[in-house]
Amino acid sequence: MSTSTNTGASTGAAGSRNEHGQPVGPELSDWHGAEPPAPVELTGRYVRLEPVAAGHAEPLHAALGDPADAGLWTYRPDRQPADVTGMARDVVAPLAGATGQVGFAIVPDGRAAEGLVTYSRVEPEHGVIEISGVLFARTLQRTAAATEALHLMLRHAVEDLGYRRVEWKCDALNEPSRRAAQRLGFTHEGIFGQHLVIKGRARDTAWFSLLDHEWPEVRAAHERWLDPANFDADGRQREPLRAPAGRRGAAG
Repeated sequence: MSTSTNTGASTGAAGSRNEHGQPVGPELSDWHGAEPPAPVELTGRYVRLEPVAAGHAEPLHAALGDPADAGLWTYRPDRQPADVTGMARDVVAPLAGATGQVGFAIVPDGRAAEGLVTYSRVEPEHGVIEISGVLFARTLQRTAAATEALHLMLRHAVEDLGYRRVEWKCDALNEPSRRAAQRLGFTHEGIFGQHLVIKGRARDTAWFSLLDHEWPEVRAAHERWLDPANFDADGRQREPLRAPAGRRGAAG
């Protein structure tokens, strides 16, 4: 499915009124829903996303299981596993066996799995999907592979599956996640106070979204940044990613 056949485009102007004189949203005359995500492999220039499987437990523990990496798990609902068995049981198996969501292992080119990301809170009838559970090993952070992994998730959700809205949510105190969302082109929509209890602590949640009609411009920005010409011989970016986020007048 592609956006050309499943845009859900409006046939009426915003602010139109119904037969009762009440303001109503635009009519989506051709909307027929999005496709549920399936465990597929997504491949880019710098990274590959593989459906999470038992074989990923060992490399994921090697990349994320050192005691020095404990801070990477602070904002996750799960705790850092102590060993490969714990990674397989507590992280990999729940993702691999989940219904209503699809987990991916992030595999940089020429290396083993170094991160995780998930499609969750999937509502095909409304065209809404969330990218969640983003976890990057320190070796993956601030790399082209990390950015491309999320670019592939966005592109697949909007272009292949036909979603109208992609959401990103994080602990409101998780500044790196908030910066990542806005860098990628998501718009901050506000803070949901006392939204969750995570590991016995209250969590306020920051909400972000990217809409399908915003995607073409965001995609172009991503592709300019990911172009090999944007990196020097040591892999350092020449120009920063400037995705056009925040144009809906949202808070923050």
